[in-house]
Amino acid sequence: MHRIIAGRKPVLEALRAGTTIEKVVFLLGVQGKVMVDIKSLAEQHGVQVIEAGKQQFRELANDVTTQGVVAVVPTKEYVDLDDILTIARERNEQAFILILDEVEDPHNLGALVRTAECAGVHGVVIPRHHAASVSTGAVKASAGATEHMPMAEVTNIAASLQQLKGDGLWVVGLDMGGEKLYTQVDYTTPIAIVVGNEGRGIRRLVRETCDHLIKIPLYGKLASLNASVAGALVMYEVAKQRRAV
Repeated sequence: MHRIIAGRKPVLEALRAGTTIEKVVFLLGVQGKVMVDIKSLAEQHGVQVIEAGKQQFRELANDVTTQGVVAVVPTKEYVDLDDILTIARERNEQAFILILDEVEDPHNLGALVRTAECAGVHGVVIPRHHAASVSTGAVKASAGATEHMPMAEVTNIAASLQQLKGDGLWVVGLDMGGEKLYTQVDYTTPIAIVVGNEGRGIRRLVRETCDHLIKIPLYGKLASLNASVAGALVMYEVAKQRRAV
């Protein structure tokens, strides 16, 4: 199986991350400094670079916005939960994991992974079913962060949270009915942040597994924030607390 990474920034980040790439395809006639950088980096990594006419390029990229360049890569390689914990230990840092409970919009997935990469998250966990996958749209929305971020795909989020709790992590779920504000939790310990579905929030069994349920105060007329925005606020609160000690 293959997938397409589309867009100048995502393709460049995939090359920088050492992602296995079968070939990079340019739309014939497209130029620019970033294109030169992509071609140079691809050649350094021994990746085939070809140019394609409009019809051939359109067939390859479908309806995705490409900015004139795509990379053909194997399906995303997922890691195990233990691999993510190992990454934290190797960095001599308290574990910081993002759990996405049935986030369905690829753009939200991509935006959350992008923020996670910037905030110092060690890995992202997604469910195998009923959720967005690391698709072309998700990769593009992440600006290529999906190629840097270790990700685990699991069959049961609640069971995975129990496993993480057994490894010493505290589980904090974002929930509109949370008993604490998102700034009232100590995030300097090993932590897993749970962001739920765009409409339904986190599921009951997942909610019951959480050690803390937190909420973000709302001062306007709308009842909720976008999932990726809410997740970003919490992830940066974690980053803020950890860098203040």
